[in-house]
Amino acid sequence: MPKSKVRKKTAYTPPADRRTPVKVKAAGPSNLFYKIVMFGLMLLGLLWLIVNYIAGDKVSFLSELGNWNFAIGFAAMIAGLLMTMRWR
Repeated sequence: MPKSKVRKKTAYTPPADRRTPVKVKAAGPSNLFYKIVMFGLMLLGLLWLIVNYIAGDKVSFLSELGNWNFAIGFAAMIAGLLMTMRWR
């Protein structure tokens, strides 16, 4: 079987007049308030679940919420964890 010819391809370079440099703004560290809220939400969700397990039947508003206590606790923890994506 005959061998196919190998063609040399030149690397594509875009025209110089179409390239515009883009400056990226350097992001500084996160604000202290952001960190406090982030860690506070994670701890608040954890404490909510712990209090629900230990004294959920003794606290009136926790017993009224029922299984929504799990949603509240996990939502607070997930909100804190989602905030970690923007933490610098």
